[in-house]
Amino acid sequence: MKVGCIREIKAQEFRVGLTPGAAQEVIANGHDVVIEAGAGVGSGYPDDDYRAVGAQIAPTAQAVFDLAEMIVKVKEPQPAERAMLRPGQVLFAYLHLAPDRAQTEDLIKSGATCIAFETVTDANRGLPLLAPMSEVAGKLAPQMGAWTLQKANGGRGVLMGGVPGVSPARVAVIGGGVVGTNAARVAAGMGADVVVLDRSVARLRYLDEVYAGQFRTLYSSSANLAEQIASADMVIGAVLIPGAAAPKLVTRAMLATMKPGAAIVDVAIDQGGCFETSHATTHQDPIFEVDGILHYCVANMPGAVARTSTQALGNATLPFVVALANKGWRQACRDDAHLRAGLNVHAGQITCPPVGEALGLPAITPEAALEL
Repeated sequence: MKVGCIREIKAQEFRVGLTPGAAQEVIANGHDVVIEAGAGVGSGYPDDDYRAVGAQIAPTAQAVFDLAEMIVKVKEPQPAERAMLRPGQVLFAYLHLAPDRAQTEDLIKSGATCIAFETVTDANRGLPLLAPMSEVAGKLAPQMGAWTLQKANGGRGVLMGGVPGVSPARVAVIGGGVVGTNAARVAAGMGADVVVLDRSVARLRYLDEVYAGQFRTLYSSSANLAEQIASADMVIGAVLIPGAAAPKLVTRAMLATMKPGAAIVDVAIDQGGCFETSHATTHQDPIFEVDGILHYCVANMPGAVARTSTQALGNATLPFVVALANKGWRQACRDDAHLRAGLNVHAGQITCPPVGEALGLPAITPEAALEL
């Protein structure tokens, strides 16, 4: 198989879908790799690093799309990239289709087979291709929120760890999964007063046992959530429903209860965000204000630390890339139910029911797609 990787064109996105090491592994399995010129530069990988392992360098993204049977990238394809897809071609990337009707409709029209990193599962009911970026985004969230809280950026002017005689920032983390746990750990490490809210008592029990003394946990009832929102200097949204749009847990009315200049960091923005007032922003222009509350809603947070993120993502995706190349997408998905769960679009149909439900569009199961 000829595997292609293009340069990311989403605003301020510096990651790359294949590292030179990953390209070398694919080539060692008997396949060809074609990389768009400059694709790895943002992550610190010049074209010569790819040439050294036997990859071909193509001058443009169109050239890669024309040559490759499978495209491996990081972020969802932008409109110009979607126009280059062809029937039967495989796309392996983050897609986040549930809040994105335009992208979904374009992928349906393309006739391509589209496998989403974020819905691939594992034996522990986890999301192994989302987890590394969730870890990165979770660790970045308090850092970005602390910057947002600075007075020069419009924030309350509160220091995360306080100083002797002055209280630290109060941080509420909504969601105790991978993002929330990492966010809480870092915020607590910065000296903040941190509480994690979640609806799973089992998860709260686990967090209490492992991180006792570092941060507090609280059941995410409507009353508890409202109380914590009102008292927080920073609220981090870390909610995920695999494949589906994020629930709007914090309404605009709740903003009126918050302290002026408080900061919201919506890590769930890739799935539409868990704050009613959220909309996606970029690293270039990351913050906006609604009713006196600052919103940090960058949709590709891990792109800010591109080299770390690229390496972490590559470690997770490489076994699946090799399996898809070695077996072809259909056999690879037949053999691996976890990879099959990543199938979101095939042959003009949505193949992930939560995406169809979120968009009000018809969908079939991944299993049914294998028979098309």
